[in-house]
Amino acid sequence: MSEVLLQIDGKEIGAREGMTVLEAAQSAGISIPTLCHHEKLEPYGGCRICIVEIEDRGWTKLVVSCVYLVEENLVVRTRSEKIDRIRKTIIELLMAHAPNSPQLQVLAQEYGADKDRFEKEASFCIHCGICVRYCAEVKKKNAVGFVDRGIRKEISFIPEIAAKECWNCKECFPLCPTSYLQAAFVLIEALAFPSLSSEPASGE
Repeated sequence: MSEVLLQIDGKEIGAREGMTVLEAAQSAGISIPTLCHHEKLEPYGGCRICIVEIEDRGWTKLVVSCVYLVEENLVVRTRSEKIDRIRKTIIELLMAHAPNSPQLQVLAQEYGADKDRFEKEASFCIHCGICVRYCAEVKKKNAVGFVDRGIRKEISFIPEIAAKECWNCKECFPLCPTSYLQAAFVLIEALAFPSLSSEPASGE
C-alpha cells in the first residue's frame, strides 16, 4: 500500500493510504481526544470530539478525524481557537448527560468546559455506541443495543441474549467512558434475570 505525505500541526507525516487522520496523528504521537473510537471497531464519528481543521488546495473546513481519510499534501490542525471552542461546547453538552464521567472531567479541565452550562439530562449515557459496536463487531453477540430514537435513545441489554452471554464476558464494561454500562447491566440483571445475581462470579 502506498504512502501518503501530509502535515499535522506543522509536522510532516507519512501515513498509509486508507488511514484516517486520527490514526495518522496517533502514529506520530499527536494526541486528538476521542470518546467513541476504538482500534478494534469500524470508525463511527459519533462523539465529534475528535474534530480537526483541514486545509486542502486553499480551502479549510472542519472534519471528524476518526472517519476522514488521509490525502496527499493535506494540512491538518488539531488545535486552534475555533477547534477548542467547539470541543468545549461538545464536552459541556455531554456533561449535561454524564457530569461525573472521569473522561469528560479530564477533558473539561483541559478545555475549560463548564459542566453546569446546560440543563442536566442525566441519562449517564453519551451514545458513543462503543458497547453496542464492540458486542456486535468483536464478540458477535449483539447482547446490547440502542432502543428508541433521537433524545429518547437509550442503551439496553437484550435480556434473553445477555442472560447467556454477558455474565462471563463483560468486556464492554471498561470501554464505557461514563461507567453507565455496568450500572445498566446490574439493573437489567436484577429485573430480567435475577437468578444470575445469586451466582458466584467466575473464579470464586
